[in-house]
Amino acid sequence: MTQTTKTQKLLTFEEYLTYDDGTDTRYELVDGKLVEIPPESQENSNLARFLFVEILKYFPFYLVAHKDIEIEVAGRRARCRLPDLMVHTEESYTALIGATRATLTRDMPPPALVIEIVSPGTANRVRDYRYKRTEYAAREILEY
Repeated sequence: MTQTTKTQKLLTFEEYLTYDDGTDTRYELVDGKLVEIPPESQENSNLARFLFVEILKYFPFYLVAHKDIEIEVAGRRARCRLPDLMVHTEESYTALIGATRATLTRDMPPPALVIEIVSPGTANRVRDYRYKRTEYAAREILEY
């Protein structure tokens, strides 16, 4: 992930939810800063799709999300992550029904499982194994 320079202002979670720069760029919110999510490598995409298909053998399709549900997590400032895969609980799935944006906020029940496909490199390992693990644990997600 690379930090974007499109905005220097620290965003609140509410500002993040309404942010639109007119592009299709996807972002995560990390301590109030927009962090651009670059396109996945072919290897990461293949692995995510493989896991998606395997998970569907055990869970109803509507409970499994593939790179399309954000989750608000705690941090020094506002944070929102976009995991590669997520398995909802019935409660977290139900909480999104009728929502205008596919974002599990902190006032909603957590999903049962979050999966992040870790890209090569020390920075990616630190982010995914240290920071995201802590964020998801604080969000009371039982499996990461």
